[in-house]
Amino acid sequence: MEARMERAVQKRQVLFLCIFLGVSWAGAEPLRYFVAEETERGTFLANLANDLGLGVGELSARGSRIISDENIRFLLLNPLTGDLLLNEKLDREELCGPTEPCVLPFQLLLEKPFQIFRAELWVRDINDHSPGFLDREILLEILESTTPGAAFLLESAQDSDVGINNLRNYTISPNAYFHINVHDGGEGNIYPELVLDRVLDREEVPELSLTLTALDGGSPPRSGTALVRILVLDINDNVPEFVQSLYKVQVPENSPVGSLVVAVSARDLDTGSNGEINYAFFYATERILKTFEINSTSGSLHLKAELNYEAMQTYTLTIQAKDGGGLSGKCTVVVHVTDINDNPPELIMSSLTSPIAENSPETVVAVFRIRDRDSGNNAKMVCSIQDDLPFVLKPSVENFYTLVTESPLDRESKAEYNITITVTDMGSPRLKTQHNITVLVSDVNDNAPAFTQTSYTLWVRENNSPALHIGSVSATDTDAGANAQLTYSLLPLPPQDPHLPLASLVSINADNGHLFALRSLDYEALQAFEFGVGATDRGSPALSSQARVRVLVLDANDNSPFVLYPLQNGSAPCTELVPRAAEAGYLVTKVVAVDGDSGQNAWLSYQLLKATEPGLFGVWPHNGEVRTARLLSERDAPKHRLLVQVRDNGEPPRSASVTLHVLLVDGFSQPYLPLPEAAAEQARADPLTVYLVVALASVSSLFLLSVLLFVAVRLCRRSRATSLGRCSVPERPFPGHLVDVSGTGTLSQSYQYEVCLRAGSGTSEFKFLKPIIPSLQSQNTGREVEENPSFGNDLGF
Repeated sequence: MEARMERAVQKRQVLFLCIFLGVSWAGAEPLRYFVAEETERGTFLANLANDLGLGVGELSARGSRIISDENIRFLLLNPLTGDLLLNEKLDREELCGPTEPCVLPFQLLLEKPFQIFRAELWVRDINDHSPGFLDREILLEILESTTPGAAFLLESAQDSDVGINNLRNYTISPNAYFHINVHDGGEGNIYPELVLDRVLDREEVPELSLTLTALDGGSPPRSGTALVRILVLDINDNVPEFVQSLYKVQVPENSPVGSLVVAVSARDLDTGSNGEINYAFFYATERILKTFEINSTSGSLHLKAELNYEAMQTYTLTIQAKDGGGLSGKCTVVVHVTDINDNPPELIMSSLTSPIAENSPETVVAVFRIRDRDSGNNAKMVCSIQDDLPFVLKPSVENFYTLVTESPLDRESKAEYNITITVTDMGSPRLKTQHNITVLVSDVNDNAPAFTQTSYTLWVRENNSPALHIGSVSATDTDAGANAQLTYSLLPLPPQDPHLPLASLVSINADNGHLFALRSLDYEALQAFEFGVGATDRGSPALSSQARVRVLVLDANDNSPFVLYPLQNGSAPCTELVPRAAEAGYLVTKVVAVDGDSGQNAWLSYQLLKATEPGLFGVWPHNGEVRTARLLSERDAPKHRLLVQVRDNGEPPRSASVTLHVLLVDGFSQPYLPLPEAAAEQARADPLTVYLVVALASVSSLFLLSVLLFVAVRLCRRSRATSLGRCSVPERPFPGHLVDVSGTGTLSQSYQYEVCLRAGSGTSEFKFLKPIIPSLQSQNTGREVEENPSFGNDLGF
């Protein structure tokens, strides 16, 4: 028989599965599986993958799990095979009590993607409990005048099994006076009734002892017994009668202990002790005895313990009214417990995912179920979260909800969310439950490093020591962890000097961005250079940014002034010729010097340190012009030696000196007189000396011719009274050509001057304008020669 039932159950499962596959899962009936109680742990129940039409391994890939309302782990799912196994022995009576069928609902939860399948485990009863009586001895008092056919209700036995294994029959031990009738009390309950077959005679049989046996319907059947003692009493011909045979009352579940439930009332026509009525429960269950109490005199029924609608909705009590003669009557009281909103909603969390990666699209954060043990409107619920959160609740089947992200999260804006899930029922007053969860946002490398400045300017003084720390760059990254750990590097910027590679100039600390000069820098060779720096984080993929660094080399006074004219090359000294007729302030020559430094380090000043005849010559401190300090006389020596010092304005100052030889002559026609110390050298001079003398004579002649022309122009201008300052001659303008003065005169370099004669002057003079010194430009180290415009001041005789 058991095998046939098992096959029938399996056929029903196949039939149900075929029906379920034809409709949508959202509204499908739950899958049903059957198991007998006390089945051994590990018993195979079904293959969920096959029943749901899922492929092998799909349950494992989709994150399957078995969940239930009570979180009772009575089932075990193998996600690899889809086998559903029994996780523990089940006791149907402990799980469901008298409820039939015993159904344990559970759900199969698939997380990726989210899907729920409902199922039920039906626990079949086995005959593992014997019927039992609350009292091992039942006492009956029967009047001897009782007529045959009178029936006496006996205590019913209790059997925890259900269905066919429940209580099915009663028997009485063989005797001559009584037999048993079994009556159905409704709702599957049967009651034994003892029926009198013949008149009792107290004098003959004052007491009887019979054995009452209760049998269930199991195979094999189980039984329980109780002793029935019958005392034969004298005649009491009226039994108590209740005003109502059935009382129905409704009691709110929050009624206080001791409150009145109902008052029953019975009456007896007898007098004396036979008319005195005593009220009591008639073989009540243990639950009833713990919950209610009755006043034996008044018949008032009161609460002895608190009611709970969720545990028990209806109580059926049998109350007996018994008079002093032993006769009794019975009535039934049905107590309906009404629900009040006394249970707050419950939230059962199935899964919670934290942390959540930022920038992720819609992501399931939590899966949970809500329930309320009340009924009606008291069990209707509303679920919500705060409005200012980037999350949304989505309802599903069976009061399941999913908490998902409404938009991608940004960890840099907010790294942690405290979410309060509020569940409120619709009862009066409304009750609510709050569940707090914390969701962390994990970092994704979505922010590139950012430098504190787009460009940096650093200053370093030349002649620095190698490995000198010259400055730092700094960048920040709003990401976290390895995504915020930065590595600094150098980036060359085009165009690059192949002779000065960046790697030979600076280096950078990859961890903190400190910059170091790798070599001693020379301002005169390199005033400034630029390069790029990069900051790269350690994320995957790595992000980076760049900034520009400009290094300015500061000048140090490390170069002494260099005299361009007169040259100090160790050859024959240069001699300057001065006519004895020169007036005070006559320009003898000009010392031209440069300084490789810059700024105030290149500001030059000139000073006459030593002279053959002090007071005769002077040097202008700012432009190096050597001029006569007074009129010359015949007593002045013809040869003079001047020592001029050129000093810069650095700290400490640097200087150079140059020696000038000045020869006083009566006129430019006077032959050149060599210096005594140079006589020996001139005797051995090469032919170039001869050429220089000839060139000097030519220049002197040209100079005299220019003076004559100048005098002629002056005379012409006076006669025509023309405006001053215009270079002209009586007949035609004076040609504004360039006069080339070669180095054959008193200057050892070639100069070109633009000549303009000024009319109206009291003395014969000409002016050197805009000296063009190509040879000096070639000797300059890239710096502009600073000359005073007075270099071309008037030269007079």
